Amino acid sequence: MTGTGGPTTGDATAGTGAAARPSTAQLRRRARLIVNTGDGKGKSTAAFGMGLRGWARGWSIGVFQFIKSGRWPTGERLAYERLGALHDAEGVGGPVTWECFGRGRSWLRGADPADNAAMARAGWEHVRALLGAQAHDLYILDEFAHVLDKGWVDPDKAARLLAGRPGVQHVVITGRRCPRQIIDAADLVTSMDKLKHPYDKGERGQAGIEW
Repeated sequence: MTGTGGPTTGDATAGTGAAARPSTAQLRRRARLIVNTGDGKGKSTAAFGMGLRGWARGWSIGVFQFIKSGRWPTGERLAYERLGALHDAEGVGGPVTWECFGRGRSWLRGADPADNAAMARAGWEHVRALLGAQAHDLYILDEFAHVLDKGWVDPDKAARLLAGRPGVQHVVITGRRCPRQIIDAADLVTSMDKLKHPYDKGERGQAGIEW
């Protein structure tokens, strides 16, 4: 993998033969497929927080945003780009890749669903290739659940590929209405439920809170 400080296969298995048990180091280095779904706020925020932990451990972080446009200067993107630059300049933390596969939020008036679908499929093919090459230690697939729910990428095929990915590569998927196939394949699933939100009162999003 690219990240020199990222997850590894761990120490040799203690003991020999069929009765051998994984070592503590191996038990702490197992690939995780994580899903943050539900109608509540905080799915992407939680994923980016995990990315910060991984970056501090020297992991190679790959952020791949589906639906959202790269023209949108979100606070988390600005922060991650600066962390990536810090790594390149001083060797602190791990390398960062941030890529977007969308022209904007697909539920906005005037969006072209066909165009969004094509971009999402191309983005997923790109991520598939990176997983095959074990390019990153942590992949954040932001709004990928939305892509799967729309049927732009086949959930069954995606679940099989993610379950069979090589090495110790962690993957976090965010978005509402994550399909059952992905949830069944995941190791950790959190549903974030909305109890209250300022949007319910007609208020607008705020920099630093929503983006």
